Amino acid sequence: MEGNSTSQVKSIYVFYGTNLGKNAKFVKATNNLGRVQAKRKIHLVHREGSLRLMGCVSIAAHIGGSQVLGIIPTAIAEGNFARKTIGEELKVPTIQDRIWKILDNYDAFIALPGGIGTLEENFQIASWAQLNIP
Repeated sequence: MEGNSTSQVKSIYVFYGTNLGKNAKFVKATNNLGRVQAKRKIHLVHREGSLRLMGCVSIAAHIGGSQVLGIIPTAIAEGNFARKTIGEELKVPTIQDRIWKILDNYDAFIALPGGIGTLEENFQIASWAQLNIP
């Protein structure tokens, strides 16, 4: 390896479901993730809203001083499915547009427990990153 390469993660996209799950450890771990991101001055990028697990990580990161960006499709925002996003909210026309915006705004990603939508987005982002799709 030539030179002294330092690649610092400045923003992390976090995938997670809206449910808290059946185990309180999920809530504790998600809160801790938000606190650690804030402590390390890593910005949070996430899907949207402040419900359940989404709220745990975004509130903890925001309170700790991290910039928080929620990327939300207009239909979800207008349908009031997600509640108010903590931090900055970026509305996009479609879920596919959300994926493109996510790719523009993260350096790494973390997948937490979630449902089918979380799993689908996780595989899409991972495969696009592997293929170097912008």
